[in-house]
Amino acid sequence: MGLNLTGIHHLTAVSANIRDNYRFYTNVMGMRLVKRSVNQDDVRAYHLFYSGDKRGTPGNDLTFFDWDVPREQRGTHSINRTYLRVRGHDALSWWADWLSENRIPHAGIQEIDNRAVIFFEDLEGQRLALVDDGGQGDTHLPWDRSPVPAPYQIRGLGPIMMSVKKLLRTDWMLTNVLNMRPVRQYHHPEEGVVHVYEMGPGGPHAELHVVEQANLPGVQPGAGGVHHVAFRTPNEEEYHEWSQFIKSSGIRNSGEVDRYWFRSLYFREPNGILFEIATDGPGFAVDEDPNTLGEKVVLPPSLEQRRAEILTNLKPID
Repeated sequence: MGLNLTGIHHLTAVSANIRDNYRFYTNVMGMRLVKRSVNQDDVRAYHLFYSGDKRGTPGNDLTFFDWDVPREQRGTHSINRTYLRVRGHDALSWWADWLSENRIPHAGIQEIDNRAVIFFEDLEGQRLALVDDGGQGDTHLPWDRSPVPAPYQIRGLGPIMMSVKKLLRTDWMLTNVLNMRPVRQYHHPEEGVVHVYEMGPGGPHAELHVVEQANLPGVQPGAGGVHHVAFRTPNEEEYHEWSQFIKSSGIRNSGEVDRYWFRSLYFREPNGILFEIATDGPGFAVDEDPNTLGEKVVLPPSLEQRRAEILTNLKPID
């Protein structure tokens, strides 16, 4: 098959405390809120998009649905850690001090899979890691209003780690359907043996790390957990090809969905984790001035006529 995904597009998680979530990811993590919108399938809930760069370039976006739900009960069949990339050991050293200064518990700098990492969690237990990406990935566009100095700012997402009960079925989808390449294994001190799958050019921004954990119970989704991960496809032509290929492979899917800022296709891998394929464009500046991204609630045209009703149901976060 000639189609290739090019990396992680975005990851969407769940928060039950969206005001503190907003403060944590902007004030502590130094990310920019590049789109302040609502869940297009549940307009009572915010959908906030935080970016490691100033424009919300694909591959940078960590997004959250605002749902009043209990805390996630951890288990398998889940995405269990999101890595955020920085460049160099000096950046990780700065982050170790910064997290401590902000009273965020962390395990210090460790060496795992031949990469330096820091493991920690956000205020709701969202499992995160900072990783030295060695400068791989797209060129970083610093945000000049971040509290984090430009050389140390988050450069994007990846890798993404997920847990399944049965690797064999997931491996089939990753390799035979999504055209990922199994490239190595390593031992993770908390999770066990990790199987690494690579997309497109490879590198941490284009890796999915999978652990087989047959003895764990299944996850009970909730706040502090991940809803889905999205993978990049560069344009609408290849997106349509992916849509046809997923359908012809007999995989149940959402059909093509226009999210206005990108096009989406949703489906589940055999252990039940929700995947998305998303286009790189049109991008977040299609309906906002790049200098004021995220400063007001923006709705796709399909919801604009309901603006007054939608805004009434949203709580303030600033």
